Amino acid sequence: MSDNALVSREFRLASRPVGEPGPDNFELATTEVPRQPGEGRILVRNTWMSVDPYMRGRMNDAESYIPPFQLGAALEGGALGEVVASGAADIPVGATVTHFLGWRDHALLDASRATVVDTAIARPQDYLGALGSTGLTAYLAVTETAPVSPGDVVFVSGAAGAVGSVAGQLARLRGASRVIGSAGGPEKARKLVEVFGFDAAIDYRAGSVAEQLADLAPEGIDVYVDNVGGDHLEAAIESLKVHGKAALVGMISGYNATGPVPGPSNIYRAVTRRLTLRGVLVSDHLDRFPEYIGKAAGWLADGSLRTEETVVKGLEEAPAAFLGVLSGANTGKMLVQLAD
Repeated sequence: MSDNALVSREFRLASRPVGEPGPDNFELATTEVPRQPGEGRILVRNTWMSVDPYMRGRMNDAESYIPPFQLGAALEGGALGEVVASGAADIPVGATVTHFLGWRDHALLDASRATVVDTAIARPQDYLGALGSTGLTAYLAVTETAPVSPGDVVFVSGAAGAVGSVAGQLARLRGASRVIGSAGGPEKARKLVEVFGFDAAIDYRAGSVAEQLADLAPEGIDVYVDNVGGDHLEAAIESLKVHGKAALVGMISGYNATGPVPGPSNIYRAVTRRLTLRGVLVSDHLDRFPEYIGKAAGWLADGSLRTEETVVKGLEEAPAAFLGVLSGANTGKMLVQLAD
């Protein structure tokens, strides 16, 4: 190895999965990274990285809103770390930054692709969770895509996850009269109420989502935040009132499907009830981060917004963490701690 380079590990896409992915789809490799980044570039020692459901779609060689991962190339995703060398005047050595070159120990990138974060107002890892893309997604869902009004009854699927747990709490802050969440298993259902402040919880493993939702919201719901799709979306359409709204964030129930996923059997109700079903992609709204962080950091500080994390330690465990997200192993944000 050259004195001008350091050895860094990175995960690469070894093969494309058919159906459910597994460890064999990932390859841990070593590479050399220049110690001096050059003008306008920075070298970051990653300390935290994010794994998220949308990454499953990037494992497929298919057109989408974001390019697919390339075979044999390093994976990407949200990460945070310390700048250890800088060729950019506006990002000094020692700064903490977020960027999109996760899945590796060290990231060499243009300074324009990194954002300096203020660790005096929140923990570093919060910028990958409640103050990161998942938090902003939840904020957009309940303020713009399917805006919650005072008195609304709100249903959130995947409510124990990174987006859902924040969305339910923000709906409450906007004056929702009742917030219902779904999660898998009694422990997660309990946390929805006791930790995240939902009024009621559905354990989708315990029985029909549609029947449980009808029992908990007999007069219907006004807003639905969808992270699951499938039977959850069908149940929500059945329960949405006239002029009800749904923010379509994700549909994790179909991410491992090997063929076309059928739509809800009751989709015609979207016509008769004049429903609004609208997708939201955080990448369309990255300019909203300063506004959102300015609000959400205060909510975190005063306890209005509560978070939980599932933390896996070590880059070598990143694939297992990602597979865990797809199977519902996390409560709140799933994070991989790469270094202290």
